[in-house]
Amino acid sequence: MHAFWLSLVMIFIAELGDKTQLVALALATCYNSRVVLSGIFWATLAVHVFSAGIGWLMGGMLPTDWITFVAGISFIAFGFWTLRGDSLEEDEKVECKTGVNAFWLVFSTFFMAELGDKTMLSTISLATTNPFLPVWLGSTVGMVISDGLAVVVGKMLGKNLPEKAIGYGASIIFFAFGAWNMYEGGIHFSPLIWAAAVTVILLTGFFFLRKPSAFSDGQGN
Repeated sequence: MHAFWLSLVMIFIAELGDKTQLVALALATCYNSRVVLSGIFWATLAVHVFSAGIGWLMGGMLPTDWITFVAGISFIAFGFWTLRGDSLEEDEKVECKTGVNAFWLVFSTFFMAELGDKTMLSTISLATTNPFLPVWLGSTVGMVISDGLAVVVGKMLGKNLPEKAIGYGASIIFFAFGAWNMYEGGIHFSPLIWAAAVTVILLTGFFFLRKPSAFSDGQGN
């Protein structure tokens, strides 16, 4: 049960302010909330069976201490990702469509949005050091709870959500969890390995937190 609750909590946190949560909010403005959450549940279950499977296979191929150490680095990277926040690109914005099956529209939209997303990668990291089944189920339930909460609160408060405060809190948890994993896995590693890991973390932080250039935000010539 430990792996289930760990996965539930960590994916719940990872989903806060994530791109797929923004998709869930947008879909809930078009369709019934129960249909939206049902589509999200089954899409997440489908995506995360692959995520947990990939992580489980990776975890069986490498030494446990290295897996734990690298997983810690990845969670710190997710902390920077959360701190930066997500937004929907113009081609990712949801349009309300009539004359279609709402469930399958939500399922397909959310399935595609989740591929390569932070929560999918977080599930892979969790599955490298935890059993497959509880990670799969826990990550799915955590995602649905997070998106369900966002849908309810979003409908009540509109756009007046404390996104920055939520992002800061989630990032702190990711940083703490990642640091603990690094310590647990790399306690006997050499200073050279730790120096390389810290360099990777600093570069990751720079990548996620740097200000976008005029070219990258579409203002360049």
